Order: sequence, then structure tokens, then C-alpha cells
Amino acid sequence: MCKKIAIYPGFFDPITNGHLSIVTRGLEIFDKLIISILNNPKKAPLFSIDERISMIKQALQDTPNIEVDTFGGLLVDYVIQKKSNIILRGIRALSDFEYEFQMALMNRKLNRDVQSVFLMTDYKWFYISSTIIKEAASFGGDISGLVPEFVNEKLKEKFLQAKNA
Repeated sequence: MCKKIAIYPGFFDPITNGHLSIVTRGLEIFDKLIISILNNPKKAPLFSIDERISMIKQALQDTPNIEVDTFGGLLVDYVIQKKSNIILRGIRALSDFEYEFQMALMNRKLNRDVQSVFLMTDYKWFYISSTIIKEAASFGGDISGLVPEFVNEKLKEKFLQAKNA
């Protein structure tokens, strides 16, 4: 039997409960998920790639059939390199759909063998993103329940370090 492997790409700065919901639900469809952190030198993440890998692994330590990796360059090339043909993406709102639709069409243009699969986020995570969570946390907002508790603590540490620098 051929295993269906999906690539779940993203920045994951940091991983949220919304991401974890997509992972859990994705594993109901696919045999294995490769969570792939985009290494984009044009972005300035709060957490290093190593920190993000560590947080993802900790959040999913009891979840089988998960691999955590990084990539740079074209996603479709990476997908083929990982012996997959599936990109898994989560969608929250219409604005996500427009962006993801454009990306899926470009990926199809680049490689017709690679398919994009979209999962709607659970309603309770509809309004969150890593960006919004970081912004709230930077001002001391209570983000408990939106990220794993250890991620909440790491965010507090990061912003305390920045404040004391």
C-alpha cells in the first residue's frame, strides 16, 4: 500500500492551536505529515528556525507519523523531493482563500503533479494567526488557550528579554 504523505508548509512563528488542529485533522486524511518551516531570509521571525522546530516537536511529541523539516526555494520542488505530491493548507477567512488560491494556481503552473488540499480551520481558531498572537503577547495580552502553554511561556520570555534589552 502506498503511503499518502502531505507537506504542511508554513512559517509557524510560533505554532498555534489552529496549526495543531490542522495537523490533527490532516492525519485523519493522510498517512504522514511533514511540517515544513519556510526559511525565508526576507522575513524577520521572532523565533529562530531551531526554536520553531523544537516547539513543533514538543507540541506534537505524542503524535505519530509527523516529521518536522525546513525548506527554502520553491515549495513544489521540495514536495517532490520529499516524495509527495500534496500540499496541505489551512484556511480561516476569505482573505486566506484568495491568497491560497493564487499560490495553488502558481504551484499548479510550476508542477501539475502537485495538488493543494485545503482544510477549513475549526471555528474556535478562525480569528487567530501567529501574527495576532505575537502582537497580543507583546503587549502582555492573555493568549492562554490559543497556543500550547509552553509556547505561551516562550513568548513571555522573548518579550521580557526584548523589554530588558
